[in-house]
Amino acid sequence: MQTRNYEGLFIENQSSSLRLEKLVFEAPLQININNKAYTVVMRTPDNDKDLVLGLLYAEDIYKKTNSVIFEVIEKNKSVPSIINVIIAKDKLGDGYLNKRTLLSVSSCGICGKQKLGDLHVSGEKLSNNLLFSSSNIRKMFNSLLKHQPTFKKTGGSHAAGIFDQHYKLLSVREDIGRHNAVDKCVGDLIRNKKLSSGTFLLVSGRVSYEILSKAFLAKIPVVIAVSACSSMAVDFAKEFGICLIGFSRVNKMTIYSNPSFFEKN
Repeated sequence: MQTRNYEGLFIENQSSSLRLEKLVFEAPLQININNKAYTVVMRTPDNDKDLVLGLLYAEDIYKKTNSVIFEVIEKNKSVPSIINVIIAKDKLGDGYLNKRTLLSVSSCGICGKQKLGDLHVSGEKLSNNLLFSSSNIRKMFNSLLKHQPTFKKTGGSHAAGIFDQHYKLLSVREDIGRHNAVDKCVGDLIRNKKLSSGTFLLVSGRVSYEILSKAFLAKIPVVIAVSACSSMAVDFAKEFGICLIGFSRVNKMTIYSNPSFFEKN
């Protein structure tokens, strides 16, 4: 369900040919809360319940101890297009009052917010006595890469993986959106009651404020990216005790915050 075949004109040097290419599947999903439209996300259809659960947790709408019922109320060619989430009204978090405009695109997890105040995240600074090395990071990224079938087919998907303090992979998800992949991982761990074990969040692309905020709310103290980190992500990581690492490659990386976590080989 994560890919679709499309014909394209392939050109190399002076030759050209028509061929089928596998592309990442992208489709809208409307999320209703208690039968009222909340938002529309652009995502890669797969693990939709995990996506919704992770998103509502990050938005402070769903608490992980509360029961929730999912209803797929509309499909488009067998792909869910509207999911209704039933949460008891007295169990809805404060985030439910921070309304979104309807559309949240796959490249932007905070799109749809209406006011700057809606972006505010607060809480106690994370604390951890963890020590890890570059060899531990390489081990985790190698494990993450083995679980990216959509990327191997298309070259167009992002991946996120959450590992425990012993570098064991707890959850990995792919999606066209980086933040969607993170939400899917968080939702997966909430469903399986393993979120409290999450220690490392690895992402295949860049890290911006939105992903840092999701890590903080999930109480994950280390975030590691293959690519760049934004200025706001670094500021946020310093403020809330997250070790943020960018440009993590085979023999190099940049630690932007809380380097005390890192142990040189």
